Amino acid sequence: MTEQVTRTATPLTVGEVQEWLVGKIAHRLAAEPHEVDVHQYFDEFDLDSTEALVLAGELENWLGFELETTALWYHPTIADLSAWIVSVQERANAG
Repeated sequence: MTEQVTRTATPLTVGEVQEWLVGKIAHRLAAEPHEVDVHQYFDEFDLDSTEALVLAGELENWLGFELETTALWYHPTIADLSAWIVSVQERANAG
């Protein structure tokens, strides 16, 4: 899997990515952020396919790069996806 990532001046942290995802999911679920478990699988959040696509699009806009269509499949929790996103960004900034 390869990602097209542009270098950024200020790399994101895992915590920042998790916070963004938690906020978006909490909003869609009409829940408080502290109620969103970062280790829960995305498909357990009861988001329909349209909501998941919108979330992925918003995430790509926020990150400034396109995610592979399989990213949420291979990284199925907020914690996993956040760590993976940061590692992809770090590799892009190192290269």
